[in-house]
Amino acid sequence: MRLGVLTTIFAAASTAAFAQNLTVATGAPPTSVDPHFYNAAPNFALSMHIFDRLVERDAEVKTYPGLAESWNAISPTVWEFKLRRGVTWHDGTPFTAEDVAFSIARPPTVPNTPASFAPFVRAIQRTEIIDSHTVRFHTAAPHPLLPVELGSIAMVAKHAVEGRGTEDFNAGRAAIGTGPYRITNSIPGNRFELARNESWFGPRQPWERVTYRVVANDTARVSALLAGDVDLIDQVPSTDLARLRRDSRVSVAEVQGLRLIFIAFDRSRRGNLPQVTDNDGRPMEVNPFDDVRVRRALTISVNREALVDRVMEGAAAPAGQWMPPGTTTHAPEVPVPEFDPDGARRLLAEAGYPDGFRITLFTPNDRYPNDARTAQAVAQMWARIGVRTAVEALPWTSYSARSARQEFPIRLAGWGSSTGEAGSFLISVLGTFDRAARRGAANAARYANPELDSLTDRAATLLKLEDRAAVLRQAIRLATDDVAMVPLYNITNTWATRRGLVHEPRMDERTVAMGTRPAN
Repeated sequence: MRLGVLTTIFAAASTAAFAQNLTVATGAPPTSVDPHFYNAAPNFALSMHIFDRLVERDAEVKTYPGLAESWNAISPTVWEFKLRRGVTWHDGTPFTAEDVAFSIARPPTVPNTPASFAPFVRAIQRTEIIDSHTVRFHTAAPHPLLPVELGSIAMVAKHAVEGRGTEDFNAGRAAIGTGPYRITNSIPGNRFELARNESWFGPRQPWERVTYRVVANDTARVSALLAGDVDLIDQVPSTDLARLRRDSRVSVAEVQGLRLIFIAFDRSRRGNLPQVTDNDGRPMEVNPFDDVRVRRALTISVNREALVDRVMEGAAAPAGQWMPPGTTTHAPEVPVPEFDPDGARRLLAEAGYPDGFRITLFTPNDRYPNDARTAQAVAQMWARIGVRTAVEALPWTSYSARSARQEFPIRLAGWGSSTGEAGSFLISVLGTFDRAARRGAANAARYANPELDSLTDRAATLLKLEDRAAVLRQAIRLATDDVAMVPLYNITNTWATRRGLVHEPRMDERTVAMGTRPAN
């Protein structure tokens, strides 16, 4: 961990710069202001402006002190956090340990969440308040990743939130944070208006006001930047990257991201999946995705190199697992699956589908770069092995809600391992769904593998990184052998700014005003 003073992000700025405003155009809409409602990057990015966490993560997902000045394991199962003094909420109320205890207890209680934050507090059995600025978290077993996991839990004001729900955050009544900006106005799905928090404990921000606009259309987002209507855009379309790199009016910032784009199979039903039929359109009495031979056929019939070259135009890397090369828990012994359509046809025949079957692949069309185009390309590849695939593309707000209700038989999805380790994917996406155990919060596919759960739990207790990484790599191999999902590629994260601005690209892909500053 990195203790001491808060990492300063910005260099000194002139007095004139502090009067400037910043307009951000983001490609994916935040669906709520409630920082505990939905563990999705657009929501998290917005919340980072308004709320702080005990532990923060920088652009390389390394931890540094936030609302906690320091933390220490005082016993194998007790972590003590010392809180920063003199911090106030946006309404002037002091931040205390009572707020921390309330914030830790709240995520598992938030209703109707498409992907809960509960897994990040699953290890905490009890929060003990020592004094107004000291808390202790008690765990059932050693849990060395607790500070990293708490980097995902926003602190909310007990006095403003208690007895209120997500709708109160969206209406502004509960959206009172300690963060660098306070929300002043919002039009859901369109824009959020923010004003600088002059009392923030961190480095003074160069932007007096920030307008956070949602511009889902790629062409419109680029056009707005080139016309000077916005200052910063994210999800730069791969079709425009080369042109923008040459354009003297803008600067492009990019970094290898932690997000995997993958395809998930519905495993919640044993048969009669909606929009999965035989070639004559009849429902199938068994779930074909329960057969590992079918899953393996679908993964080896995807030409990942072609996806990266022709769909992503180089703005991604082919993937055979969820952690990209260079991260601590990447398993180098797990290769990108070899493209083998003939082998895929043989596997389908062995599974009893020599003539294939019909499916509908669901995808968002405004969440990830080239998401719908990727789904269309995969559908064409599957059609060549006999799995006739229709594609249904939906806006993210509709897609995410329906996905959480297990309405899709097979879907294109994404997950960013913002902790920098393989464990978050194992717990949230591949972990057996269990609300009580706070496992599988984003497992809409309802994949279940007790052996994988056991490895995940074992890794979480190991104090040495090398020991933990070895177990996590074993889990990656197990999930790969079982074809728990079809990994496609890891995205390269890209942003573009108008000339005169510098943007710090984040591996976790979050677009924040705090990462943008005047060039001089």
